[in-house]
Amino acid sequence: MPTDTTLTINDLLPEAILSNIIAAVSDVRSRNSVALVCHKWRIFERATRTTLTLRGNIRDLYLFMVPTCFRSITHLDLSLLSPWGHSLTSSSAASITDQAIIADYLRHAFPEVTSLTLYARNLSNLQLLAPLWPNLKQVKLVRWHQRPQLATTGEELGILFQQCKSLCSLDLSSFYCWTDDVLVALESNPLVSLNLTCLNLLNPSFSEGFKSDEISEITKACPNVKEFRAACTFDPRYIGFVGNEALVSIATNCPKLAILHLADTKALSNLRGDPEHEGFTQEDARISVLTLIEVFSGLPLLEELVLDFCNNVRDSGPALEVLNSKCPKLRHLKLGQFHGISMPVESRLDGVALCERLESLSIRNVGDLDDMGLIAIARGCCRLAKFEIQGCKKITMRGMRTFVQLLQRTLVEVKISCCKNFGASSSLKALEPIQSRIRRLHIDCVWDCTEELQHLDAIEGKFDLNKLDQGEMLFQSFAHTKYLRTDDGDYGGNSKRCKYSDDLNCSYAGLDVNDNVYYKGCKNLYDLNCSYDGMDVNYNGYDNGNGFGEKTWDSLQSLSLWIAVGQLLTPLASAGLENCPNLEEIRIKVEGDCREMSKPSKDAFGLSILGNYLKLSKMHLDCGEIIGYAHTAPSGQMDLSLWERFYLFGIGDLGLTELDYWLPQDRDVNQRSLSLPAAGLLQQCLDLRKLFIHGTAHEHFIMFLVRIRGLRDVQLREDYYPAPESDMSTEMRADSCSRFEAALNRHQIPD
Repeated sequence: MPTDTTLTINDLLPEAILSNIIAAVSDVRSRNSVALVCHKWRIFERATRTTLTLRGNIRDLYLFMVPTCFRSITHLDLSLLSPWGHSLTSSSAASITDQAIIADYLRHAFPEVTSLTLYARNLSNLQLLAPLWPNLKQVKLVRWHQRPQLATTGEELGILFQQCKSLCSLDLSSFYCWTDDVLVALESNPLVSLNLTCLNLLNPSFSEGFKSDEISEITKACPNVKEFRAACTFDPRYIGFVGNEALVSIATNCPKLAILHLADTKALSNLRGDPEHEGFTQEDARISVLTLIEVFSGLPLLEELVLDFCNNVRDSGPALEVLNSKCPKLRHLKLGQFHGISMPVESRLDGVALCERLESLSIRNVGDLDDMGLIAIARGCCRLAKFEIQGCKKITMRGMRTFVQLLQRTLVEVKISCCKNFGASSSLKALEPIQSRIRRLHIDCVWDCTEELQHLDAIEGKFDLNKLDQGEMLFQSFAHTKYLRTDDGDYGGNSKRCKYSDDLNCSYAGLDVNDNVYYKGCKNLYDLNCSYDGMDVNYNGYDNGNGFGEKTWDSLQSLSLWIAVGQLLTPLASAGLENCPNLEEIRIKVEGDCREMSKPSKDAFGLSILGNYLKLSKMHLDCGEIIGYAHTAPSGQMDLSLWERFYLFGIGDLGLTELDYWLPQDRDVNQRSLSLPAAGLLQQCLDLRKLFIHGTAHEHFIMFLVRIRGLRDVQLREDYYPAPESDMSTEMRADSCSRFEAALNRHQIPD
């Protein structure tokens, strides 16, 4: 009988190559599938996995149910253990066995850990875990609950620093503490402070942020930091506001900075502003242009800069020009409440438009930015792949469309929010030139009139390039572009120019795949309406005769929407998003006070229209900023349970596999609780594998979810400030979570 000589991949590839291939797999489910192929592949998968998030119940630690086969784990996440937010040293668990034994067991299971994420509910968590891995280099602490009473200020961080002398990265962006805790701990442990290269203090729980003297002292204690993020107070009406002196101290104390992120605490709230606002505040920030120039000159290694203020910084253009010359590595820039960032005169670029190396630009509340300033940015920043604009009242659809046309070879991610002239339809109309390339998109669901949009397109939806102030500005830059990318990826002063430097008729061929700029002359030298890259500059293009182009967004993978409470989602398709064949993820944020509203005109929000997106599998439905009545509502209004039914109706028809759901809230009683109608609608999502509910629930409501046969991962997370210390509004306790998880684990998952 002939023998079977079939060769497998194990026979063809050396073990070293096969191990490297498996190590390159990053998706968790794919790695789990790899481990099931054969015993050999399982060994390779376990040996090359470096990241692990434990999602089991805390009691499992005390029953020695921790996996011991992941010996190569370097990053361990213990912040999502169930019940979420509970302490590892809770009395019910600690009574089972000694905590010291559990600590040794964790150290034995994960001996190579150098990066740890931990929910530090109280001091005992750090006392238990910090000594386990003295070689920790990266730590992220998480706590949404109130700061516990400590014997001394900074005691928690002090314990961490004393046990982990090699610490180089500390992330407190989700850790509820006091600003004094950070400063005291850093000053008390100078060796650790000197070793820190990454410090993230961008925490929205700080009501007033870090003050000027605190910023100066922190940066003085950490002179080697390369990444620094902090929430600050820039409002001059507050004592200790951050101004010129503090900014200069950052550049002086930390000259190695590559990432600098300073944000006003108000900006971190991420609430939508008023589109009718002019963009200027009553008070100016006490930050001068000369100070900005000094700061930028002192930070030559900057790669990412965020200055997100809530007070005016006027006439900032000259400082941004210096930013371009002094920070040659800068690729990502975000500015909030900066004015004068682009004020071109004739064909001359200025301000941020001279930062030609930028790949990502975000601007918010720029009160004097108009269409020509926006177009100048597109002319100068020709490598932009990501662009966000918020609260710019003077920008119109035609200006944005021209901006997008100029960047159609590189732009793949766009956010348009809180701009007076942009509803959903006008935003999508402006983005039509890149509708086949854009991958991530955010728009506001403000439903503008289609007839008005067509009228605008016919009358004023284009620039007349025969007008000198517009046409010359647009095309002189193509003939006189100063900065071009060379083969080594840098920009130099030598450039290819049109044959006739004053020819306004040159065609702008745009950027090739390597972002190299090149030009070619038009055949008709006196035709001002020449096209660039096959598109008529004086025409909107992509028209199919009815004022709207073909609405196929072939590359769109992630869509983000903002919508006011009470508004319907149903006009989304007719606004221009009817065909998104590759859309996989959608994020919807609903915001507003429903206590001021009567019942909606329709019975449902309109989630059913998302069924047209056949590949849609992930949804983030954020109703956390909906404010209403958790209990009995006044006559003529609806309580939050009925609003939840309104927003979740039809969600079971979408075929979702992952859902993050933020519950609406009653601020008067600090309650976010899953209602009976919501639980009933969620149980209809038969394809769900992951469900994270950001709030709490009654046990008998959460038990509805056991009926979802494929559900694998469920968790209640009260990850909002301040998370209630003791949930007295429902009967969901640690034992309740344990009973629910036991029922869920009895499922036989089909795959």
